[in-house]
Amino acid sequence: MASISFKNDPVSTVGELPSQGAQLPGFELVGQDLSSVTSADLAGKRVVLNIFPSLDTGTCAMSVRRFNELAADFENTVVVCVSKDLPFAQARFCGAEGIDNVVVASAFRSSFGEDYGVTMSDGPLAGLLSRAVVVTDEAGKVVYTEQVAEVSEEPDYDAAKAALA
Repeated sequence: MASISFKNDPVSTVGELPSQGAQLPGFELVGQDLSSVTSADLAGKRVVLNIFPSLDTGTCAMSVRRFNELAADFENTVVVCVSKDLPFAQARFCGAEGIDNVVVASAFRSSFGEDYGVTMSDGPLAGLLSRAVVVTDEAGKVVYTEQVAEVSEEPDYDAAKAALA
């Protein structure tokens, strides 16, 4: 269980992020068109998981915009932006914002949050995903993780980018 905060109030998650050096746990998410987005679909590519509570907050929206910019700079890399927002809301956001370099996927009907230890178990956002980043190499080995200590703050984009260099 990770101890984080939301607007300086303590919040807990259901577990811990996958550890560096571990294989990325398998997942199945729902894409904007209601198709499956799975870890198997990403085999052989570097993966960045940008995990966050909801696109309906300024910080989460900013992280998707920023990772969308960064994604254009890396070959053989897929950035997957994961929240529990419904796929329809994700599609609307991406269309309005011109987001086209990342895959946006919903965990609304999967165990992703529990499997990755990022579901917030208490606080006002209980049930949503905490803000975190997981980066893998082409073999699916975790090379970087960040559990953002304050949910209302952005992740360390430079550290995620450096993990891909």
